[in-house]
Amino acid sequence: MKLFNLFTIAALALSVAACSSTPPQEKASKQDEIRLATRQSLDKFYKANPQLQSDVVAAPGYAVFTTYGISFIVGGAGGKGMVHDNQTGKEYFMDAAQASAGLQAGAAQTDTLIIFKNSEALNQFVEKGWVAGGQAVAQAGAGGESHGAGTGENVIADARYYTLTPNGLQAGVAAAGTKYWKDKDLN
Repeated sequence: MKLFNLFTIAALALSVAACSSTPPQEKASKQDEIRLATRQSLDKFYKANPQLQSDVVAAPGYAVFTTYGISFIVGGAGGKGMVHDNQTGKEYFMDAAQASAGLQAGAAQTDTLIIFKNSEALNQFVEKGWVAGGQAVAQAGAGGESHGAGTGENVIADARYYTLTPNGLQAGVAAAGTKYWKDKDLN
């Protein structure tokens, strides 16, 4: 019985530690890392397609994510990003996770840019999360350069969605779903 009580106390202590909020200095540091990654990703998108810079500035807002993943028949990826509301200047820090299955193989870092067409789409993305799906990719990248299909525009839920693979190799056709949600520790 004492052993059971000891395990119960240990489990409660771990639960409290896992659920505790991020300390302010660590939170600020993580936010700064995401802001830097966002600026670097935007620079890559602008280099690949200079028109995107004007589109980002004119839009109600945009989101940028960097994810890392691997796949062989089934795959997964995860990462972090930020939504910027151009009208209010507010930033929202978010997480992303992807699962896929199909004829695919690869490992890659992927940058994603989402340009919202209206404020409602931006607000829904931030408040309720968002799920995007489906992909057919043949991409290779090294040294910050992306080559191949998949770097173009997709139109999903009142937004334009772009991807770049600066490092890694991806090939195949797969059914995929990506979920985006607010990072409760960084907002």
